[in-house]
Amino acid sequence: MSFHLEILLQQIINGVVLGSVYALVALGYTMVYGILKLINFAHGDVVMVGAMTALSAATAITGVAPGLPGAIVLLLALLAAIPVCVILGYGIEKIAYRPLRNAPRLAPLITAIGVSMILQTVAMMVWGRNYYPFPEFISNQPVTFLGASITPVQILIVILAAALMFGLTQMINRSRLGCAMRAVAENHAIAQLMGVNINRIISITFIIGSALACVAGLMVAANYNVVHYYMGFMLGLKAFIAAVLGGIGNIYGAMLGGLLLGLIESLGAGYIGDLSGGFLGSHYQDVFAFFVLILVLTFRPSGLMGERVAERA
Repeated sequence: MSFHLEILLQQIINGVVLGSVYALVALGYTMVYGILKLINFAHGDVVMVGAMTALSAATAITGVAPGLPGAIVLLLALLAAIPVCVILGYGIEKIAYRPLRNAPRLAPLITAIGVSMILQTVAMMVWGRNYYPFPEFISNQPVTFLGASITPVQILIVILAAALMFGLTQMINRSRLGCAMRAVAENHAIAQLMGVNINRIISITFIIGSALACVAGLMVAANYNVVHYYMGFMLGLKAFIAAVLGGIGNIYGAMLGGLLLGLIESLGAGYIGDLSGGFLGSHYQDVFAFFVLILVLTFRPSGLMGERVAERA
């Protein structure tokens, strides 16, 4: 295989890994928007809380049982972090958003930004400002594939993200809970007349999104081996861009948007960065995400898989 094809394959692998994380986080944005028409800008900070909690749990577990295999430690840390994120997501919906459900749209938007700042501040008070190394519980020794390399952690990220996304789509399309979620997203009043508990369904939506965010946080921590209190801000913004790219409110659109944004960032940083002499390289890869957002809002505001809705008089 030629050198250029190897580079292309490497960038595609990097993009799929990154896009898998974006897709998981974007699902939280798109589910909440589909049901409440609300942009939960605090969702990225739930990712951060999941990563920080997993680090604390993993540190405690290795202190008590230092001989445990790394994969078991990671699983136990995830099982400890998910309830924290689930409770956090439920509390955010009940305390911050439910009282504003019938308020003008600007009120919950400002509240979401405020909740994000509160979570960052609380995390800074609990864990501090420092960047903390995340232990290498699973080997990061790369495996060569057709000239490109991928680590066992990255393989696990892609497989786990695919399994979670498949499970979520099956739940939404085939279960009674999924049917109720689709009914609430279609029309709150009619769903309530049909016997659907609106508050329960909305709370479950936040719970599912928060659990996925926790898994994504652990993925990022294991892949980059570092966590800090501000890590969820930019990740959350990019996941929001991914949701907009795919069509916010559309589950499949969030998955497609996440994968596409990951590929765009990876290929942009790898190729356009080289053409620009490094000026637009990996240190400036955030530029590509926001450039995509501008293009989507300009030419396709509904996203790639979103439905075009006529403006009401």
